[in-house]
Amino acid sequence: MPPPLTEHPPHRRAVLTGAAILALAPTQVLAAARPRRIVSLNPCLDVILIRVADRSQIAALSRYSRDRYGSTIADEARSLPFTRGTTEEVLTLSPDLVLADRWGGDRVASALARVGVRAERFDVPETVAASLAQVRQVAGLVGHPERGEALIRSIQTTLSQTAARPGDRPVSALVFMPGGFASGAGTLMDEMMRRAGLENAAARYGLSGSMSVPLERLIADPPELLLTGAPYPGSPSWSERTMEHPALARLSPRMRRAVFPERLLFCGGPVLMQSARTLAAARRSVLEARA
Repeated sequence: MPPPLTEHPPHRRAVLTGAAILALAPTQVLAAARPRRIVSLNPCLDVILIRVADRSQIAALSRYSRDRYGSTIADEARSLPFTRGTTEEVLTLSPDLVLADRWGGDRVASALARVGVRAERFDVPETVAASLAQVRQVAGLVGHPERGEALIRSIQTTLSQTAARPGDRPVSALVFMPGGFASGAGTLMDEMMRRAGLENAAARYGLSGSMSVPLERLIADPPELLLTGAPYPGSPSWSERTMEHPALARLSPRMRRAVFPERLLFCGGPVLMQSARTLAAARRSVLEARA
């Protein structure tokens, strides 16, 4: 007697079951392969990790991400474990993935790798493209590539919305860091400034990479816009007093000042969105004042 029309023959049912397993397998395999205990040793990698990983995957962030003055994720980071980044301390966290930079975390990452802990090392991105690639890499490593792509789309949208329009007059500007440092050509900050319609005055001071700008040079040839961080609470250090030198205040008729928080200075990834909005708003303030 043939099987009822509503029921598949045994061989047909087997084919359908196999097809269903094949359809589910990629997701199941990806979930099984995701690291379960991730430790980040770098605050810029923290910023990406916290956006693309499950909270339960994060075994620890770097201690720097708890700094309310220097971190864009301080509030969220304070609700997660942290590490000071020593090899011994990281090992007690039993990580199956460690994210480190090649500069400060290379020694620890090498030591961890020697005892069988997977440690991925990252360069400091000096272009927007390199920063977006880093987001994609971190998201892939933690097993959530789709979150990385979504974050990249958000960053690209913000960069497009804050970009200067073709034909807009560039505004000469300098992002003046503690100690008088500024970022010249070949840096991520330089590219972000150009995208926002700011002409980096570091070029006319002869800077490439991150170098110190003599205060005398800045006073003699000021840009239209000077962006500096807000001083730390309490007694400012020598490097912070440089940004508040009285001679800079006397340039106010020729040079507009705007705040560029130090927590936006050093990281790419999601921080690019806040940086882009801050730079674009500062540029608008100059144009509106000149109108």
